[in-house]
Amino acid sequence: MTNPFDRTDTPHLVLVNADGHLCLWPAATTVPDGWTPVHGPGHRDDCLRHINEYGTGPT
Repeated sequence: MTNPFDRTDTPHLVLVNADGHLCLWPAATTVPDGWTPVHGPGHRDDCLRHINEYGTGPT
């Protein structure tokens, strides 16, 4: 079985936590407590572009 975080053929989300940290998350996987979707679902590359554009956390 392929790790859902490594798959490029399934939709992903971008999540944010209370500290403003962003992460890539497989859309078919339950969003963990404390995290909120802010982008997607979409192609993994699109979600990674979103993370790169908006940063990975507060500065």
